[in-house]
Amino acid sequence: MQWVEAAPAKVNLFLHVGPVEADGYHPLCSLVAFADVGDTLTLDPDGQFGLSIVGPFAEALTGELERQGGNLVLRALTAFDTLTGLDSRRLSLTLDKRLPLAAGLGGGSADAAAALRLARRALAPDLADQVLLNASRVAGADGPMCVRSQAAWAEGRGEVLTPEPRLPTLHAVLVNPGVPSPTGAVYGAYDRLGAGGSDRPADPASWDAESIIDWLAGQRNDLEAPALLNAPAIGTALEAVRAEGQARLVRMSGSGATVFGLYEDAAAAAHAAEALTGAHPDWWVRPARLG
Repeated sequence: MQWVEAAPAKVNLFLHVGPVEADGYHPLCSLVAFADVGDTLTLDPDGQFGLSIVGPFAEALTGELERQGGNLVLRALTAFDTLTGLDSRRLSLTLDKRLPLAAGLGGGSADAAAALRLARRALAPDLADQVLLNASRVAGADGPMCVRSQAAWAEGRGEVLTPEPRLPTLHAVLVNPGVPSPTGAVYGAYDRLGAGGSDRPADPASWDAESIIDWLAGQRNDLEAPALLNAPAIGTALEAVRAEGQARLVRMSGSGATVFGLYEDAAAAAHAAEALTGAHPDWWVRPARLG
């Protein structure tokens, strides 16, 4: 019997980023939600050992498998083995890569987290969550939040997580214009612009969806402007979602290049996704539920 684990897309509903500190890291504050779209990891107990990659974005990851330590799934499993003394190399894993790369959706970190959950299930079902959280840190600040894949406030460097169970379901459309937006380059541009701050806003007055969207409109993504400098196509995507006319809020996620619109309900999101796909058939467009 095969085991399948979801690797859901992570969306930064807002992202406040402070100036770089002496240690080279940027403090931040974000409210993070996870979508019902993403990649999947499959473990086949009878399959050939190792990691294989399929799906529409598989080709872009092939080179990572040829470089030792290049793929986040393999790096996370190596950390898992080091921490536990187990051997995850005897597992047969298939990654169905459906999220675009360098997209601001935490895809690589989500894949690594899903692999860790599968490794625990197969090799050590009673293993504590903290071991997975520690192993996931090789995937960066997104690693621990992707292990849990629950709505949360992220602060510090992104590693200080506070679950937010009050966040309601939000109906969204995710749009990627087909260009990468590497995080390092975006932060480099952010440092040159010198704007932003890691302030945490006061909680919204109410946690219903309408109030949350209004509250989010008063927040920011401080990486949006620097990302636009590196990839103007992000601006084209933002304008396209706004021009479609039904989104109540339009923003970039993470360091880009994916942008999202938030909608009144699932029907409005589905209609917008259909219209955007028709107008831009070469873009990656998906309706989604966040929360």
